[in-house]
Amino acid sequence: MKHAYQQAKSLLQKAQSSNGFLVAVNEIANYKRIWARDGVICGLATLLDGDKDLVKTMKDTLETLAKHQHQFGNIPSNVNVETGEVSFGGLAGRVDTLAWFVIGVCQYSAFTDERSFFDKMKPGMQKCFKLMQAWEFNHSDLMYVPRSGNWADEYPTEGFILYDQLLRVWAMRCYLHFEKDDNLAQKHKAILAKIQLNYKKQDETTNVYHPKAYKQLKKLDYWAVSLEPAGYQTQFDAFANSLALMLNIGNDESDKKLLTYCLNLQNQLKLNLLPAFWTVITEKDKDWNLLTNNCKYEFRNYPYQFHNGGT
Repeated sequence: MKHAYQQAKSLLQKAQSSNGFLVAVNEIANYKRIWARDGVICGLATLLDGDKDLVKTMKDTLETLAKHQHQFGNIPSNVNVETGEVSFGGLAGRVDTLAWFVIGVCQYSAFTDERSFFDKMKPGMQKCFKLMQAWEFNHSDLMYVPRSGNWADEYPTEGFILYDQLLRVWAMRCYLHFEKDDNLAQKHKAILAKIQLNYKKQDETTNVYHPKAYKQLKKLDYWAVSLEPAGYQTQFDAFANSLALMLNIGNDESDKKLLTYCLNLQNQLKLNLLPAFWTVITEKDKDWNLLTNNCKYEFRNYPYQFHNGGT
């Protein structure tokens, strides 16, 4: 275990640059850039480790992202510092980068006790919250995410994707740790209530978001991946359900059922690890065409690979 830890830390050190963490240390596709999501996740790992040099690189990552924030508030998907090229997404804009940026700023500020960094980034974070609220479109608390709008950018989820709603909740909690904001606190409360009511079948059906779709929803041991105007997408999303556990979205009973489901799923697969999404989409499934066409360059979502049941 200690050897694996050192290998992981060594890789983070190789990925350091003066502008933040690079996603890849080799010239692979467009990964030798500063990416918002990956950079913040790497940064969170460095906070757990505590290495001062790595923690400084997290700060550099956040400053690079802030420098290239769009005037409307969008946080870049990635930045090529050498060429100045800034991407806000490929086939669709990225929604999750905003929440990751806020989470990164707040976690860094808390770890280093740098309130001044929080204050410096505050205007940019407020833009993020304003844009996330605009992305509700119908002002009903849940953000509408386009297909390819988050980390699963070649997987056919869309609509009110749970993962993005949970990241927004986490970002709000992080911000409210530093700053009293009654409006933001009320919005957090409203979003949380919508998540808890709508992404898992409850006995209570009053004020559900999509009554017809909710009526057809089966009881699941996990939180559904997404809700859209055409109904629910009920695949298991490992990332979203992990966030639901971490953020205490459910109660003891639902958490126990979720963990049991995860362990049973893990144990039935050869690698004994959770897949990103489950079940696997095959050529026989109605979503196959959505899956095969949802890529800009090459198809990677073969059954049991990448997002499509890959670990």
